[in-house]
Amino acid sequence: MNNRKKPELLIPAGNLETLKTAVFYGADAVYIGGEAFSLRAKADNFDRESMTEAVRYAHEHGVKVYVTANIFAHNYDLAPAEEYFKELKEIKPDAVIISDPGMFSLARRIIPEIDIHVSTQMNTTNSEAFLFWKSLGAKRVVNARELSLNELKQIRRDIGDELEIESFVHGAMCISYSGRCLLSGYMTGRSSNQGACTHPCRWNYAVMEEKRPGEYFPLEENERGTFIFNSRDLCMIDHIPELVEAGIDSFKIEGRMKTALYVAVVARAYRRAIDDYFKDPSVYHSSLDFYKEEISKCTYREFTTGFYFGKPDSEAQIYDSNTYIRNYIYLGTVREVLPDGSIIIEQKNKFCKGDEIEILKPDCTSEKVRVLAIRDAVSMTEQESCPHSKQILNVTLSSTPCVNELLTVKGS
Repeated sequence: MNNRKKPELLIPAGNLETLKTAVFYGADAVYIGGEAFSLRAKADNFDRESMTEAVRYAHEHGVKVYVTANIFAHNYDLAPAEEYFKELKEIKPDAVIISDPGMFSLARRIIPEIDIHVSTQMNTTNSEAFLFWKSLGAKRVVNARELSLNELKQIRRDIGDELEIESFVHGAMCISYSGRCLLSGYMTGRSSNQGACTHPCRWNYAVMEEKRPGEYFPLEENERGTFIFNSRDLCMIDHIPELVEAGIDSFKIEGRMKTALYVAVVARAYRRAIDDYFKDPSVYHSSLDFYKEEISKCTYREFTTGFYFGKPDSEAQIYDSNTYIRNYIYLGTVREVLPDGSIIIEQKNKFCKGDEIEILKPDCTSEKVRVLAIRDAVSMTEQESCPHSKQILNVTLSSTPCVNELLTVKGS
């Protein structure tokens, strides 16, 4: 039996809906971004009202909330940042995630009662750097993703147990060193380090030789071309024991711009895997294929273990297509269960009366049900299908789900 403490499962939430999904499907903590100072400008993000509601809801369910404030600040950002931290002082999240030393200094002065987590953007790759942040008052460091498990073990030995280590264990990987990428800013004027990345690493490229201007040589390995910067998705669900033994305190899932389906599927799979391992390692080891099958129910690229077992070669890390694999389609989340057993959902994708769909349960099981009736939730007009995205529907199923459970259908 493992003697280390059970790691925190940290799930992304781009809006209040996905936060509630993360909480329902097993998160110990969630990380969110405000409307400013967050490196996901294209996520929905939280205004003051929704962030207050998010912190209240999470805390009521015993879940922590960490707020990202991890831009690299310019002078003109400092005064607004001070006001933002004053708002956070009233909202009372559990921690702020920071990468800029100036922002760190502001946070220490204005919100000393709120923990500071040092972002992966700070590229923390050695024990002395961890201890440096500890000396300034950091509670946790999110290590650079370029570290191997062996390096993390050594860092844990060097720094002791007081300073927490948070590591990404699942999700999309930026091709640049710890995400510090200049491509988007240079090519589109939208800086990844200011939260506006356009993901040019996913585009198709050709080579042009210096003395042959205008003559392009495509880099092709198949009919789609070669996406030479395009990393596979990180997945460490079948390496929970190694992560635990390395002394990692928090298992972080990437994806503040992902859907509720992604959040639900990944959260419940890692929750089950972690709990199985700490309850009975033999159950965990015998269930590896099951965990992988569950993870595949959301959209993903082919998987890699990243840098955890040494520097990956291009074949192990680079994906030769920018196409996602999509096995299940997200239909909606149960908002309300009415006394007659019907449910209220906001429809996300089309389904029809008579279809067989699935209810995703928090324990990593799924219940197949039949759609018995579809009605407009306002007029209660009967519908044979629901082709209009975001329509609020009253739906009757052959079995009644719970509030916050997701409805899906297997893709073709």
